[in-house]
Amino acid sequence: MRIRTRRLAAAGVTLLTAAALLPAGAVAAPRDTGPSGGGLHATVRYTQYGIPHILAKDYTNLGFGTGWAQAADQVCTLADGYVTVRGERSRYFGPDAAPGSALSSASTNLGSDLYFRGVREAGTVEKLLRQPAPAGPGRQVKELMRGFAAGYNAWLKQNRVTDPACAKAAWVRPITALDVARHGFAVQVLGGQGRGIDGITGARPPGATGKERGRTADPHRTARAARELFSAQDADMGSNAVAFHGRTTANGKGLLLGNPHYPWQGGRRFWQSQQTIPGELNVSGASLLGTSVVNIGFNGDVAWSHTVATGVTLNLHQLTLDPADPTTYLVDGKPHKMTRRTVTVPVKDGAPVTRTQWWTRYGPVVTGLGPQLPLPWSVTTAYALNDPNAMNLRGSDTNLGFGKARSTAGIVKALRDTQGLPWVNTVAADRHGHSLLTQSQVLPRITDDLAERCGTALGKVTYPASGVAVLDGSRSACALGSDKDAVQPGIFGPSRMPTLKDAPYVENSNDSAWLTNADRPITGYERIFGTIGTRRSLRTRGAIADVAAMAEKGRLTVADLQRQQFANRVPAADLAADDTAKACAALPGGTATGSDGKTVDVREACEVLARWDHRMDTGSRGALLFDRFWRKLTAAVPSERLWKVPFSAADPVRTPNTLDTSAPGFTTALADAVTELRAAGIALDAPLGKNQYVVRNGKRLPVHGGTESLGVWNKIEATWDAKAGYTEVAHGSSHIQAVGWGEDRCPKARTLLTYSQSSNPTSPHYSDQTRLYAKERWVTSRFCEKDIYGDPALKVVRVRERR
Repeated sequence: MRIRTRRLAAAGVTLLTAAALLPAGAVAAPRDTGPSGGGLHATVRYTQYGIPHILAKDYTNLGFGTGWAQAADQVCTLADGYVTVRGERSRYFGPDAAPGSALSSASTNLGSDLYFRGVREAGTVEKLLRQPAPAGPGRQVKELMRGFAAGYNAWLKQNRVTDPACAKAAWVRPITALDVARHGFAVQVLGGQGRGIDGITGARPPGATGKERGRTADPHRTARAARELFSAQDADMGSNAVAFHGRTTANGKGLLLGNPHYPWQGGRRFWQSQQTIPGELNVSGASLLGTSVVNIGFNGDVAWSHTVATGVTLNLHQLTLDPADPTTYLVDGKPHKMTRRTVTVPVKDGAPVTRTQWWTRYGPVVTGLGPQLPLPWSVTTAYALNDPNAMNLRGSDTNLGFGKARSTAGIVKALRDTQGLPWVNTVAADRHGHSLLTQSQVLPRITDDLAERCGTALGKVTYPASGVAVLDGSRSACALGSDKDAVQPGIFGPSRMPTLKDAPYVENSNDSAWLTNADRPITGYERIFGTIGTRRSLRTRGAIADVAAMAEKGRLTVADLQRQQFANRVPAADLAADDTAKACAALPGGTATGSDGKTVDVREACEVLARWDHRMDTGSRGALLFDRFWRKLTAAVPSERLWKVPFSAADPVRTPNTLDTSAPGFTTALADAVTELRAAGIALDAPLGKNQYVVRNGKRLPVHGGTESLGVWNKIEATWDAKAGYTEVAHGSSHIQAVGWGEDRCPKARTLLTYSQSSNPTSPHYSDQTRLYAKERWVTSRFCEKDIYGDPALKVVRVRERR
């Protein structure tokens, strides 16, 4: 690599080689003795907090710069993902350990490997890549994938890994464009086949003795488990997003606040960048690690964010089996032999393990969706899983289309043309003043009529309760069919998607699309998309109350979005804290009995709750006490018994309400919370930040925000340590963006990546934005060239292949 350092006179910027920006302790690559020989290359301009602005002449070179820059920040996390999709976890980490991978729900490395090696050996991803667009990925996305792999490999070749998580590890190896595509496939099926990996790889035909003949799935238990499994509020990924129409803003242009709730560790972290091909593409935002496009972001005209949607991305087909052979199923009375997929997995310090999976015309046979939802394979019945996203590798095309869009109409067009998003809603605003929410997902084409006509006894219960359809697989008349505007058979076309345009506000917090705007509810969609007229979560209720008030006030700016993000209001407290304090103060003798039967003095707790400000700020006293009490109460008392005033579809934002303090479990929860904090040595009125924090490089950083059940917009799901409090964040607020526009096409945006750009503790960008988050501070986004070159920390690096 030829090192050339010069000053850009107009901007006062240093132009550096890639080696000059390596983390502390890294070894610079040897100097080239000549030009790159026509290899791939890009220019990366790093601004404050290590945010790269990647400039390239075409898509392959843009992918190269993106792969390089992601590897520089996240090589260990990326490499772990590639080990997963190659089906090699057992080889390196042993078969019995939990995968610990964001791409796999399997309970063991062996189960994960059996699934992903099966995908490899079946050539699933290769077949999808060969499909011409729009059914398959387009040329530009393929070029990005190729470039990304080359950039990742070039970084590995030219640098030494300093992250202790994988330094000198044999599993950190070069990748191919096919590995990048397989990684994308794993993300697409997270909500479908990804939920059933253990049930797919562990499926075994019943024995010849017929002992399994009477085993069937219990309808009501299965429906309850499915409802819990497909509840976005309880998952480790969720989000808030709101877009405001120009009628509500100070300058008539749209505003967007995006607040995805994603894991703080591992492969589902976001990573920030700006991608620019002059005259072709200019987009800034966040990418899921391993993704070569911006998934959530903005450009000079439009901004968008996603929320995990309620649409159920899979369905089941109940198979009627041949009485003489449980691996043969009947369709219209005719036998069809299941396809055997035999997979062998290399295992560390052991012999290879071989297992057989069973596949049908509907998809793989599955014996469960997680341990809580068993689907027994008997001699008469089995279940096959249909996941249309297992035939969808178009997600990056959709996101690339967003990056090129010039309005919310352009967002709709990208969704219509590519139909690639598997499990999210899209919320968008543009500089022309438009607002948009659309639940444009790739979903099985399950209409309510089809579920009624073809639902089995199990499906008659699971579909209304959870949206999981169980269809009669023995009748060809129960096939899913196709919409004329769908690019893929068996899915809904764009015209069927719940959508709301140009309302004063559109908001989603992981409930269904029904209450996107309280004054303009969306109805008329099929149950598989979500419910209509049902109770909303406290987070949705609090969010709608907040944003509706903002819209009514009007004259909104980006600063108003920033205030909403960190308001840390607790809707559960506004509904219940005062009643809790009063009921507490009225307890005879100021005592309550805990679950262990011991009497607890709770008088101090009553006073603390009465004084609490109903917020989850780091300085809020009483927040931790109410949090621990509320978790225990809601776990012990069914939601329908928690409130005196029940839910009403006519008043969904304000109902249910009025806490029933006489409910069994109320005083027990209060006593247990007090006992728990005292046992941990935590004062009942301790500031929240003293016992809700993360530790980075030996330093405590206080964390504000609160859990799902409290309804806090700024959601934080933290890990409880019985001796210290909340000592780490599992998932919650991640890549936050508040976006508006001025009179030019330079977005007026503030962003924050709560866990910072790098997971390498030796990196200067391991915790810098986390420190900002602790102080409720933001990063000023630098989108236009004048803003990039005006950054006081700007460093410019040329990255190239070395041949």
